[in-house]
Amino acid sequence: MKPIAEQIWDMKYRLHGQDGTPLDLTVDDTRNRVASALAEAEAPDMRAHWTARFREAMDGFRFLPAGRILAGAGTGRDVTLFNCFVMGEVPDTMEGIFENLKEAALTMQQGGGIGYDFSTLRPKGAPVMGVGADASGPLSFMDVWDAM
Repeated sequence: MKPIAEQIWDMKYRLHGQDGTPLDLTVDDTRNRVASALAEAEAPDMRAHWTARFREAMDGFRFLPAGRILAGAGTGRDVTLFNCFVMGEVPDTMEGIFENLKEAALTMQQGGGIGYDFSTLRPKGAPVMGVGADASGPLSFMDVWDAM
């Protein structure tokens, strides 16, 4: 393995103990951990078969699971194995905006990436009837997401 690939594996996908000690000693250990974890979804009497099949698929990098799967499967950590979540539209209310922000923070805490549709928020300068003010626009709320 090239040095840059080994560095990325060590930083992002290799399982380390709480004290930083590597628990996956080799890339093969990582592949075995992931294959075994994926096979846990199968019937108990078929898990060994599927562990071998998943492991075989990863040999020679013929199949490479997504980063969240490599980083999280078989670690015992409470993380998501999905890389990205499309969260949908943000309601054009203060309550809706900040409820979606909370949802985003919780998703990111689990290791998932997020995507939102901010086109539902009224543009900068549009009237906000209930408070007699002008809207700050979607960019100001995107800044809140960015800061979070």
